[in-house]
Amino acid sequence: MTKTTTSLTTCPYCGVGCGVQATREEDGTISIKGDKSHPANFGRLCSKGSALADTIGLENRLLHPQVNGKQTSWDTALDAVSDGLKQVIEKHGPDAVAFYVSGQLLTEDYYVANKLMKGFIGSANIDTNSRLCMSSAVAGYKRAFGSDSVPCNYEDLEQADLIVIVGSNAAWCHPIVYQKIVKAKQQRPTLKVVVIDPRKTATCDIADLHLPLKPGTDATLFNGLLHYIKQQNTMDWEFVNQHTEGFAKALISAEKSATDITQVAQICELSDQDVSNFFQLFANIEKVVTLYSQGVNQSSSGTDKSNSIINCHLASGRIGKPGMGPFSITGQPNAMGGREVGALSNQLAAHMELDNPLHHNLVSRFWQTDNLASTAGAQAVDMFEDIANGKIKAIWVIATNPVVTLPNADKVRRAIETCDLVIVSECELNTGTVARADILLPALAWGEKCGTVTNSERRISHQRNFLPHPGEAEEDWWILSQVANRMGYGHAFSYQSSAEIFREHANLSGFENNGKRDFDISQLANISDKQYDELIPIQWPVTAGRPKGTERLFEDKHFFTSTGKAQFIAITPRPPVNATSAEYPLILNTGRVRDQWHTMTRTARSSRLNAHISEPIVQIHPIDADNCQLTNGGLARLDSQRGNMLARIVITEEQRIGSVFVPMHWNDFLASKGRVNALVNPVVDPISGQPESKHTPIKVKPYQPVWYGFMFSRTPLIPTDSEYWVKIKGNQFWRYELAGEALIDDPSRWAKNQLGEEGEWLEFSDQGAQRYRAGKIVDNKLNCIVFIASEHDLPARSWLSQLFSEQTLSDEMRMSLLAGKPGAGLPDIGPMVCACFGIGENTIKDAVECGSAKTVEEIGVLLKAGTNCGSCIPELKNLISSKSG
Repeated sequence: MTKTTTSLTTCPYCGVGCGVQATREEDGTISIKGDKSHPANFGRLCSKGSALADTIGLENRLLHPQVNGKQTSWDTALDAVSDGLKQVIEKHGPDAVAFYVSGQLLTEDYYVANKLMKGFIGSANIDTNSRLCMSSAVAGYKRAFGSDSVPCNYEDLEQADLIVIVGSNAAWCHPIVYQKIVKAKQQRPTLKVVVIDPRKTATCDIADLHLPLKPGTDATLFNGLLHYIKQQNTMDWEFVNQHTEGFAKALISAEKSATDITQVAQICELSDQDVSNFFQLFANIEKVVTLYSQGVNQSSSGTDKSNSIINCHLASGRIGKPGMGPFSITGQPNAMGGREVGALSNQLAAHMELDNPLHHNLVSRFWQTDNLASTAGAQAVDMFEDIANGKIKAIWVIATNPVVTLPNADKVRRAIETCDLVIVSECELNTGTVARADILLPALAWGEKCGTVTNSERRISHQRNFLPHPGEAEEDWWILSQVANRMGYGHAFSYQSSAEIFREHANLSGFENNGKRDFDISQLANISDKQYDELIPIQWPVTAGRPKGTERLFEDKHFFTSTGKAQFIAITPRPPVNATSAEYPLILNTGRVRDQWHTMTRTARSSRLNAHISEPIVQIHPIDADNCQLTNGGLARLDSQRGNMLARIVITEEQRIGSVFVPMHWNDFLASKGRVNALVNPVVDPISGQPESKHTPIKVKPYQPVWYGFMFSRTPLIPTDSEYWVKIKGNQFWRYELAGEALIDDPSRWAKNQLGEEGEWLEFSDQGAQRYRAGKIVDNKLNCIVFIASEHDLPARSWLSQLFSEQTLSDEMRMSLLAGKPGAGLPDIGPMVCACFGIGENTIKDAVECGSAKTVEEIGVLLKAGTNCGSCIPELKNLISSKSG
């Protein structure tokens, strides 16, 4: 009998925090399913979570320490880190050192990093990439509630009668939460959904009302709603009078910026009727949850936008009750855990404040240190500015890739290249930041490391390891603790396990708390190692009075402000900092696509995740495309004042006129010019420090190379003579999309230089039309394909990719390859729609056209498409509609 082991863990992607069941066979094979017992997902996984087993291989892994490009021992590398940091501190002071960490870390790793930097090095120069995604939400909650308290849970979404989704394409970015809403709407058709987003996204599929407002006008819309609630006398005056402060000032500001529905509609560029409908729904339906994300947060006024939403919930008393509340959903798996341990540069651990003398004294005594930082450190964008100007001399980057993710990314790259000491803890070799490191420290990846994470609803879960440590890779907390020991702080960093760190973290949360602070998990402070290993998901606070956790906050109407009352914040809407101009007439909006994650170091390993959107794209409205002389499927160059990129053109009426959308995922190892953050404006919210990633003025023009092409190869290549290239992993092949600015005189010779001459070559060439097609066969199997033409409209890649699964290449397949058209025995499945089951667009169209499937449900029964995570269902509906129309 085959021996198997099954581990319950959590997904390493978005902030939903889905439970995962990982089964390891005796031969090492891993299978992934959703954990049916986990309350975040009850067994459902999105396309990314379902494909986790595809991403755990060791190719391109960093497995051994390196110093100055040479493999070395852990002792040598750790001594180099310790000596380097100490030398910088001795010469320039502690503020010349910085840590840049990540929501990919486990809470225990986060805790040790924050303790080392703030508590013992004595600087607050530690910030997290979560600064880029949720710091405005943190600041908004703290201004309103006196604490970073997310009041809601996922059950509230299922119990609400109105869900307002603001600045979130939840269908793609938080698919399992979105599917909860879909299911609730199916069960209760009276549930209303309003989507507020400049783009018409997949999330709009279930919307009763979509408000495609002008980018940056969210605060005006919600100020108008606040004014409307007062006018219509739908206030909860008892709650406002007894449990809040500041309403009068907030109302005055709201009235100044939005006197009536018509003015709100004009400023937001919406119809009066749509604004009126939204206001009526919110005012008249009691159970309202407002779910918001990056479209609100990633703004130079993101904190104000957050508070404008919270104001409306406070005015109507819609908080602290089932099915109600302002609900910020986080982007990363442990962004919330980072908030708990104080990983932002302006925080202390356990939701305490750097500038609060009582908190400072408390943490100093608990950590037994007299060197605790007392002033805020550099925030993410400023941190790399300080590196560029020489103020920071040493940077330790842990589990993140700022060369790709930070705004003004080219300047960030140059800053890292000039920094005296760059230390990187990573599991991946191929990242832009790793390529510029002096010291590389091999960290464990998902499946190998063990610790806790906290999801968007404050639910702490145990992320367990089910894979051995590869090479010499180690836990991040161990690496940090070893460096701390070498720097002379061993008495405070003698940890032997993640359980020991968790107990200390839990102890600190309850230390002299007595209900004064929201984050308190002191009931878990004395759990044994066995209890820690068996920890089941639980929502904080977890205290003696609430040993089983807390479903939602503020049910007692007590807040964590000095008066115990929630605070209205007077909001004066501010437009985005940089406006468009004649030279830069379009607004760049960045974000995620359905099947990729961050800089793709993990998801690009999966062929099925690469099949949906396989290149950097720019989505643009037909009117703007016409003005820019763009052709659908062609290439475009995008320029801002800071950088440029190349992207494939997607013309769609779902994009708002005047704006374009570009995904943020591609890096230098996967695309020649695909880093969109090289263009992004580094302006930040003055309160939260979060960058304005949704509003950068740009110009777009056609990119017109002299040739276009693509290659398939069973082995990875390094393309040459191609100004534009994108590398895409497929099933048994690598695919390269190419374009060049210099004419290829001899395509056959060029192809053989790229792919090697050995093997049987099938070739077709039309020099007059500048067209070349070829395939190379080795051992009767297709080994390589090359297609080159003077136009971008090349044959579909989907049917060609199927040839690599054939054991032998038949005569008909050979003829099809050279003809550039699929033969009768080789159906073209078309562009990928359902990544979970590998179902292409043409397969679905065929099922609809022949009458086998006329509804989404029938497509699911016939093809399985849409039956797993459901994120492709909006596309299925569009295909049915286009065929029936």
